[in-house]
Amino acid sequence: MPTDLPNLLTLSRIVAIPLLVAMAALRQPWADMAACAVFSAAAITDYFDGKIARDRQITSDFGRMLDPIADKLLVGAALMCLAGFERLPNWSLLPAIVILLREILVSGLREYLAGLRIGLPVTKLAKWKTGFQMGALGVLLAGDSGAAVIGLGFLPIGLLGEVMLWTAAILTMLTGWDYLLAGLRHASPVPMPNAARERGRP
Repeated sequence: MPTDLPNLLTLSRIVAIPLLVAMAALRQPWADMAACAVFSAAAITDYFDGKIARDRQITSDFGRMLDPIADKLLVGAALMCLAGFERLPNWSLLPAIVILLREILVSGLREYLAGLRIGLPVTKLAKWKTGFQMGALGVLLAGDSGAAVIGLGFLPIGLLGEVMLWTAAILTMLTGWDYLLAGLRHASPVPMPNAARERGRP
């Protein structure tokens, strides 16, 4: 049911997006730290909704449908905020583009395979990717200004987030390639028209 605790946690990631965007748009140190806190809290629910659903055996089609959507909306919103408000240092826009394109690719593959009643299981490498990705986005949302609010201004937070984002992008390409191969294995060969088959006969 949509009102089950796991589904409510999943919905909370979507509800958190407007608040995340509002905090990031203020461009104030305290708001940067608040944006990081909102994003981090929302990202943590991704772990707990699945765990609670499995432990209580209350998985549902609604939850399976909504969970990846909520994840991609949250990640997409964070990436757009960082890019739109010029919070991505140096060449970090490139890994952000890679991550966003991979999310679109995997969504398309899942939709195609769902029509064939074939699941696309999450690999261990994909879980590592998610960890680095969520960590990088949270750190970048806070930035050096947000870190100074909690007394961590002496740390190179921007550089740390940049390194984590590039790491996430590399893992993103590896897992995206694995998922693409899995999708291609299940793709049906395109049937040749009768005329083409006739031309191909010796």
